[in-house]
Amino acid sequence: MKRQNMSKQELFADAPVGRALFAMAIPTIISQIINLIYNMVDAFFIGRTGNSYMMAATTLTLTMVMMNVALSNLFGIGGGSLVARLMGRQELDSAKKVSAFGFYGALGVALVYSALIGLFLDPILRFLGASDDTLGYARSYALIVIVLGSLPSILSMTLAHLLRNAGFSSQASIGLSMGGLLNVALDPLFMFVLLPRGQEVTGAAIATALSNTVACLYLLLAYRRASGDAPLSLSFKGARALEKAQVKALFAVGVPSAILTGLFDAANICVNIIAAAHNDLVLAGMGIVMKVERVPNAINIGICQGMLPIVAYNYSSGNHRRMKDVIDLARRTGLLVSVACIAIFEVFASQAARLFLSTSAGDVELALMTVGYATLFLRIRCVASPVQFINYHTSYCMQAMGRGKETMLHAFVRELVFYIPFMFLLDRLFGEVGLAAALPVGEACGALFALFLLNRALKDSRTSV
Repeated sequence: MKRQNMSKQELFADAPVGRALFAMAIPTIISQIINLIYNMVDAFFIGRTGNSYMMAATTLTLTMVMMNVALSNLFGIGGGSLVARLMGRQELDSAKKVSAFGFYGALGVALVYSALIGLFLDPILRFLGASDDTLGYARSYALIVIVLGSLPSILSMTLAHLLRNAGFSSQASIGLSMGGLLNVALDPLFMFVLLPRGQEVTGAAIATALSNTVACLYLLLAYRRASGDAPLSLSFKGARALEKAQVKALFAVGVPSAILTGLFDAANICVNIIAAAHNDLVLAGMGIVMKVERVPNAINIGICQGMLPIVAYNYSSGNHRRMKDVIDLARRTGLLVSVACIAIFEVFASQAARLFLSTSAGDVELALMTVGYATLFLRIRCVASPVQFINYHTSYCMQAMGRGKETMLHAFVRELVFYIPFMFLLDRLFGEVGLAAALPVGEACGALFALFLLNRALKDSRTSV
């Protein structure tokens, strides 16, 4: 155990900044990309049917799937960030209790979420914008992926966060990637071979739930194995013995992180409701764009997740110079990725949209109209990529430093003060074009506020950006 811990200590504390960041970030980027494929593959294969109503239905349920991410952040990022900080202070026994608490907390919240969705599924789908044409498809998908599948999904992401923050980034990435690759293989099997025509959404849901379950089992095994070399534990007794101060420290980061994702999800719900009020084709087009634009987001979140444990470790150990260098390098890298993606999307927006909806199958006229909406929306919304990254980067930095209040404040201001109000205002003034334009406008305002908060936090740590 000592040799393994020294290896992680050398990576966090002594290795060149570039090598340390990319050793942690590359596996998380790969994991994010494959997880992105995992989440997009359902839409891709459903798009082969050319059915815009099926596409609209999966857009509605995406917000429910994203809530899984928010709930996993509560205990995964909250617990993982605290584990990394405790490792920096060499408090390994406390770190073990934190990791166990994170696991059982995620287990409990997953069961509650599944039960609530199961009890109120139809009213929730109607609230999200489901029409008579999309309700049946959305219900079928949500029953399997959310009601039955949230438990393995939330546990998978929580275990991956805990492993990553203990220095086992590769194992976390392998587990999530395994689920993504399996989903790619199972989707066409269930959608086009095993189930009859018209049941493609149900087939996609079954494939996703099975893939989540396999990934969860692998990550659980990897977690148990890593516990021999790292402060990770599944001890229920240890979880119950966690001190109140540590529980408070976990939630100080976990709650803002969950709220951040939850507010992002709430913003997407508002987008869906407004888009659905125009028509189902606008909703389907916006859904396509929300999937395409997640490519730069996935890469940049991978960079931020790789950065987080290094920043947390050096913040706790007092090496603020190294912490600043890691923050700066991650920022430069993410902005470069964002600018490159803008150029690609502006040129290839139509081609990207057609990847998710066939214009040669089903109702061709409706499909062409949907692709037209998606192309327009993508060219507008992709401009937000750099300022979105600034918001992600700043939030992860503050989480790493245990600045839960600032993280929560940023989340509320970003979504509730800027993005969502701009969404309703610009849609009212300019229609669906204004709805698309609300993202770059709102994210830019949020990024300015985020940089203000981060500079203040770094000054409190006797350093500056």
